[in-house]
Amino acid sequence: MRPLPIALLFSFALLAACQPQPTSSAATDAAVPAPAQASAHGLPAFAFEEATIAQLQQQMQNGSLTSHALVQAYLDRIAAVDRAGPALNSVIETNPDALKDADALDAERKAGKLRGPLHGIPVLLKDNIDATPMVNSAGSLALADNRPAADAFLVARLRAAGAVILGKTNLSEWANFRSSRATSGWSGRGGQTRNPYALDRSPCGSSSGTGTAIAANLASVGIGTETDGSILCPSAVAGLVGIKPTVGLVSRSGIIPISISQDSAGPMARSVADAAAVLTAIAAPDASDPAAAERSDPAPIDYTAHLKPDALRGARIGVVRRLMGYHPDTDAVMERAIEALKASGATVVDADIATLGQWDDAEYQVLLYEFKDGLNRYLSGASSARRSLADIIAFNLAHADREMPLFGQETFEQANAKGPLTEPAYIAARDRVRRLAGPQGIDAALQAQRLDALVAPSMSPPWTTDPVLGDHFIGAGYGTAAAARYPSLTVPMGEVRGLPVGIAFLGTAWSEPRLIELGYAFEQATKARKPPRFLPTIAQ
Repeated sequence: MRPLPIALLFSFALLAACQPQPTSSAATDAAVPAPAQASAHGLPAFAFEEATIAQLQQQMQNGSLTSHALVQAYLDRIAAVDRAGPALNSVIETNPDALKDADALDAERKAGKLRGPLHGIPVLLKDNIDATPMVNSAGSLALADNRPAADAFLVARLRAAGAVILGKTNLSEWANFRSSRATSGWSGRGGQTRNPYALDRSPCGSSSGTGTAIAANLASVGIGTETDGSILCPSAVAGLVGIKPTVGLVSRSGIIPISISQDSAGPMARSVADAAAVLTAIAAPDASDPAAAERSDPAPIDYTAHLKPDALRGARIGVVRRLMGYHPDTDAVMERAIEALKASGATVVDADIATLGQWDDAEYQVLLYEFKDGLNRYLSGASSARRSLADIIAFNLAHADREMPLFGQETFEQANAKGPLTEPAYIAARDRVRRLAGPQGIDAALQAQRLDALVAPSMSPPWTTDPVLGDHFIGAGYGTAAAARYPSLTVPMGEVRGLPVGIAFLGTAWSEPRLIELGYAFEQATKARKPPRFLPTIAQ
């Protein structure tokens, strides 16, 4: 979680209706890529490198590709790049039924049944999301025996939309909510995930494996989860598009929780168009998720209809400069991004979130309370022998050599000491966070200057992975949206010495369509994403 003084970064879906193919300039995404002839990074050439959903669908539609062949290609790619090669260590488990599921979807296609744009498309899920027949562990050995009997709501919706669940990705264990000295991308069950742009750099977290895997072309798209930064940070440092939806837009049922207030799940992809297609599939009301009732209009939205290349023309964008200044090279890239926004027709003004930082301590207290309550509820219905947070703490102490060789579990212990969610201290802290970050924060800033969105750098470039001292986090732009429970979107905006950096778009509740419009227009104007080169380090 960021930017609290702890290393959290946790994140938290699907509509089966057929969706129209992207229109306007998005249709150019459908051009089928030529087979890769050579690899700039010395790895075997990969025919589907940087392939979009639209490109893959065109190939499957014309009969030159099957879902079976695509799934097999990604499984081979995982073996060559994740297990061997640069050994990214981003996929914690593959789905033993993936090829069988692909065959069934190929048979449906042959019979004339198409479920939509995700039909036959391989998707990777963060390993805190229930998906049969795989383990759901949050990266912890304590839950290595947890095999859910049913899919999470979002996974069921993905399958209904035609997606193939390819496997589960590694994460910062317990979504970085175990210790203030955690190392992003490390888990007891999965080991250390590496950043594909420079292997000694952090993949950020907590959706570390999803970020690395999608950047490295180990699947078409992925799902991450976020409480405060866990989609945006790993997406930004992996040159990806990441969407953290408004809390309640995407179901949290069947996801190992941190916070009922802030958890959300969302897409991580190599393009805004792909992320929009996934969000269209997973954004569906779930009666078992209380936040879903907060959406006044639960009607389905086709987010791909908001891929508008001219959306910045006439838009008013506010730059939150108090979320800059922590890294000069990142600021320089951000200034170029601001010029790109202006060149695309936007009016760009300086903006401020007057309440910035005033909720940090209260947010941490809320998460401690909600983590204990939510985890105990999840474990009460899980298949694991561990039935409570107290059981997890005891397991870690008994297996400290494997579970706590790098950092401890003081955050767990603080959470376990908290009382129920009826305590006045919890309720006051929860209400303070929501008020200061939402109505008095983002909403006030937007209304003061009639803005469509706020922007800031998503993150600094990734730091060097340090198992001794933990993460070297210096700043980010997404925390207000996370605390407010509002949506945020990161889009690649450039590089610092070969390391990706992104721009974050923040909006009011349920403003995903507008953020996608703005992010897509920026993406089309800049084309900033570059695939990783798997460098061992960044040259001095």
